[in-house]
Amino acid sequence: MLNSWVVMPTCLPVVLRRCHTCASERFRANGKFRVNANHKLLDAWLLVLCTSCGETAKLTVLERANVRSVRPELLDRMHDNDPRLAAVLLQDPVLRRRNRVALDWDGAWRLDTGGSDHLGGEAVDVSVRFAARIPVRPVRLIAEGFGLSRAEVERLVAEGRIVSADRLSGRLSGDFTFVLKR
Repeated sequence: MLNSWVVMPTCLPVVLRRCHTCASERFRANGKFRVNANHKLLDAWLLVLCTSCGETAKLTVLERANVRSVRPELLDRMHDNDPRLAAVLLQDPVLRRRNRVALDWDGAWRLDTGGSDHLGGEAVDVSVRFAARIPVRPVRLIAEGFGLSRAEVERLVAEGRIVSADRLSGRLSGDFTFVLKR
């Protein structure tokens, strides 16, 4: 029997970027946008606030884009300060690279295992699906899902009692499956 686990975001991640005012490196996004028009050219930014001093920083979303090249739905969502759009944009690797930021997902996700009926049986097949691109160590997910310590999970992997086609060391942000043999 295949069990399905889902890694779901609970809030927007913390943006890691240096604050010019207080030298802190943590910003929180609240889903607010600023759009500026200069004749037929648009600039748009996602606003983030420093967690220490409250200073506002701007992450560039659009830069000198022609008005006709921007989808009206996207522009409406930015004018409405859509937090779901902010979540999508924060996960965009091009936007993160352009603005030289990284994301910290600690405390911004949860694992939904669908109940505790997966503990019975000789072998447990688990499919882990990510609702968003959240980089998490598979060992941590397995430990949390089965109520084990990470050291115990690493021991089970070393013994060959937890097997997967994907690498279980490091971080993953894409779907994977594994089998726990009792």
